[in-house]
Amino acid sequence: MADNDIGMASAVHVDDGARQRMAAAMSKEEFKHISQEAQRASEAEQQLGLRESFKLYPHAIGWSIFLSTCVIMEGFDITLLGNLFAYPPFQRAFGVLQSDGTYQLTAAWQAGLTNGNQVGQIIGLFANGIIAERVGYRWSLIGALAMTTGVIFIIFFSQSLVQLLIGQILIGIPWGAFQTLTVTYASEVCPTHLRAYLTTYVNLCWVIGQFLSMGVLRAMLQREDDWGYRIPFALQWMWPIPLIVGIFFAPESPWWLVRKGRLEQAKRSVLRLTKREAFPDFNADENVSMMVHTNELEKAISAGTKYWDCFKGIDRRRTEIVCLTWAAQHLSGSTMMAFSTYFYQQAGMAVEDSFNMSLGQYAIGGVGTVFSWFLMGWFGRRTLYLTGQVTMCVLLLTIGFAAFAGRDNESGQWAIGSLLLVYALTYNCTVGPICYSLVSELSSTRLKNKTVVLARNTYNILGMVGNVMTTRMLNPSAWNWGARAGFFWAGTCGLCAIWSYFRLPEPKGRTYAELDILFDQRVSARKFKRTVVRTHDDLGDSPSEVDEIGLPADEKKQ
Repeated sequence: MADNDIGMASAVHVDDGARQRMAAAMSKEEFKHISQEAQRASEAEQQLGLRESFKLYPHAIGWSIFLSTCVIMEGFDITLLGNLFAYPPFQRAFGVLQSDGTYQLTAAWQAGLTNGNQVGQIIGLFANGIIAERVGYRWSLIGALAMTTGVIFIIFFSQSLVQLLIGQILIGIPWGAFQTLTVTYASEVCPTHLRAYLTTYVNLCWVIGQFLSMGVLRAMLQREDDWGYRIPFALQWMWPIPLIVGIFFAPESPWWLVRKGRLEQAKRSVLRLTKREAFPDFNADENVSMMVHTNELEKAISAGTKYWDCFKGIDRRRTEIVCLTWAAQHLSGSTMMAFSTYFYQQAGMAVEDSFNMSLGQYAIGGVGTVFSWFLMGWFGRRTLYLTGQVTMCVLLLTIGFAAFAGRDNESGQWAIGSLLLVYALTYNCTVGPICYSLVSELSSTRLKNKTVVLARNTYNILGMVGNVMTTRMLNPSAWNWGARAGFFWAGTCGLCAIWSYFRLPEPKGRTYAELDILFDQRVSARKFKRTVVRTHDDLGDSPSEVDEIGLPADEKKQ
């Protein structure tokens, strides 16, 4: 591949060695037949456009949205714990009496409870990467939901911090499945033009869950007994049973079925996910052939499907990108939002005002996620992600400087609160939702589950570090930084922006086969957008016979 300037388009194609290995895996006639059908399906999918994709795949959209409801449940549960640290009945039940007559959980227990949850998630994620590839997405989610139902009993009846910690560790295990399978399912059942919308919808589900959790806690503020926090715990039982019933009837991911060699079942799954009345010319067999072709291409490029294979060959780069893309969510300062109610109180706000501000924060987050769908169409993933990081870096610096106004300055308190709301809007327009699209698109289909598991666990490990640091930054019995913590997170956010500029590619409008070739040919991240890709040179064209070299991929189709 020619090493052109960023402003000029280049062209890449299937490597000759990979093409030969693909051809050797099946008979000549079968290879040619699958390649021809895959080419027709790939061209048809890219020519669909957004509106036509909605018409052809309404069932895929519906099932993806339904499975993503698991994340609403998880967002509800996770936000509940972090904000209970600022809830007076919970503080009295589990906290330590302070000199001013109030109760506080120690910074060590705040970090321990949140990190216990993260430890469970790490265990669950690694287990899910193996289990889901063996039994499929549906049964993995059903098993995780069943476990959630049982573990809630431990949390609801907890009388001590130790019991609560055990419950948090155990409930984190099934949460690991929700964090990965909802994203991978959305990316595999939907066509190219819908992938970004359905994967970023997962972030909206997080925000909905957080908003519901905060709304429940705000409604409980008038209660002074232990039911003020037990009722929110009990509400966690309303999710699993309806989800189990619905997921039982959901179609399995056709990509997973193709990887298992169950092509007839994959075809039936494709038919269940589409509405052929809208497009009578849609061919399910060709669609499955495209999946087979991509699967064989990835096997020819990098044959393994184990965790270790994520760190070999071209998949090493993909794993680095996906892991750091998800890590950037934490490193961009989002931990401050997770402890927002406690943050507001340590900045000097009254209890009611702190809960009201957090409720507004999550409402703004939902609006931001919806707005991100329009921004993605205009700017793409890479530009939006990088711009968001730079903007958040500036906002965090401003929050840090506003802290010098002092805790007793009411104007300073509201200025800090308002800046955090602007930060929340920026985060949920950019880094928050776009991350889900990037991690699901930039990993190979054969290693998708395991790569996403590694990425999410990178996020969780950093989350554990962030939880320990943030609780100490905010807790008056520890570092007591308050809003000055914005300076620290501004620094890490700036480093993430530098990494994104040099290492984060643009996957917008690319099929999985195109992305495989771009990574295989080691195309620079800044050149992904304008590089022309030939995925079907295996039909007999010479690799050098690449048409329209000087045009970017989107102009070539016009």
